[in-house]
Amino acid sequence: MISAGDFRKGITIELDGQVFQIVDFQHVKPGKGAAFVRTKIKNIITGGVLERTFNPTEKVENAHIETKEMQYLYNDGNLYYFMDVDTYEQLPLNHEQVEDALPYVKENMNVKIRFFKGNAFSVEPPNFVELQIVETEPGFKGDTATGAIKPATLETGAKINVPLFVNQGDMIRVDTRTGEYMERV
Repeated sequence: MISAGDFRKGITIELDGQVFQIVDFQHVKPGKGAAFVRTKIKNIITGGVLERTFNPTEKVENAHIETKEMQYLYNDGNLYYFMDVDTYEQLPLNHEQVEDALPYVKENMNVKIRFFKGNAFSVEPPNFVELQIVETEPGFKGDTATGAIKPATLETGAKINVPLFVNQGDMIRVDTRTGEYMERV
């Protein structure tokens, strides 16, 4: 149990049978009346954000989120199979659970899978991944000064914008948090 007066950003709590992460909080002491804690909380399973106020002495259940490193093996129709790197146990997940990570994950890549009460709810790719460009317009010598960009398709099917000097077949580093080109490798 955790009291609302001890809330901090990033803490996960269980509220009304659902799991929330504290995105923002503010201790408010009005001139008249009792103090309260104003929070912005995000449902970590559905992604919805709520604003809610708590009495500072109110207690809520701490939610324990487990994170495991797993390796993406293959896709079989609507199921995506991941293997625990410690126990070699395989875990099938459906498309909705992995869709945010799919544009940046290729076979045999390690990812972090988050669990609540033994159920997987999200897949997080590494912050930076190296992927090959499979389709883009050809670049020309001297197209480096303007900072202009062009669309490119990566080996995972993701579409991102890259500088003009990047060519088809090049390996690039992509920031998976923003989906932006970082550098050529």
